[in-house]
Amino acid sequence: MLCTTCGTRPVTSADGRCSVCVTARPAPPHGLMAAGPVPMPEALHRLRSPVLLGKAAVVLLGGVIATDVLALVAGTNLRSEFAGLGETGLFDPAPADRAEILYGMAGSLQLLAMLATAVVFIIWFHRVRINAEVFDAGLQPMRPGWAIGGWFVPVANFWLPRRVAAGVWTASAQTNPDGGWRTVSMAPLDLWWTLWVVSTLFTWSASKIYDQAELSEAAGAVTLVMAADGLDIVAAVLAILFVRKLTRMQGERAALGTTPLSVPSPTGQAPV
Repeated sequence: MLCTTCGTRPVTSADGRCSVCVTARPAPPHGLMAAGPVPMPEALHRLRSPVLLGKAAVVLLGGVIATDVLALVAGTNLRSEFAGLGETGLFDPAPADRAEILYGMAGSLQLLAMLATAVVFIIWFHRVRINAEVFDAGLQPMRPGWAIGGWFVPVANFWLPRRVAAGVWTASAQTNPDGGWRTVSMAPLDLWWTLWVVSTLFTWSASKIYDQAELSEAAGAVTLVMAADGLDIVAAVLAILFVRKLTRMQGERAALGTTPLSVPSPTGQAPV
């Protein structure tokens, strides 16, 4: 049975209300009826399972890894063609052209996989952020919209989503049945985020070098791009671990209901 006041949490009191509503609005004296339900901020949202979106994001991240591996194979072939120029002083354009076409196709597949993954991942990220608002809005340093908008702010997108994710992680970690505070290591989040930032910056730099490389420099430029693909694979693996861990944490937290713990915001400030 759900609370007669907010309609979102199980009943814990004799008057048909949950523990949060009992604390927020004590029952009227002498058995009088309350004037009406009090709209709780967290009741404006409803928990929605992130499991299917999480699974989709994991599958697409696997696709990113597959296209990166394909790019590594194509890059190895192209690099061998360019390296042969330095060894013999001769250059046959036909095999190199074929290798470059294959490399370009692999790059196109990488782009498509990345775009599809980004769309689903951001939708999943927004879903878990909305759920965190239900779990405990006071632990969130930024408003839910930043779970989407933070990715599109130039330069600031290298730390805004990480800040959002930290609040989601903390709220989702509170799974002690007795309501006691629980701290779960943010290593999965920190490792993924660090590798994602490094991979993004390194890929951008390597692509610039490759685009501007002379023929004699092409083999080295391809090597840099291949290194960027390797970093991207590691970042994608860590992203999979992060998605799976946070999705599982939210499932465990949701099983306890939506009553937030009475603790201050980790930032000590209101969400922006």
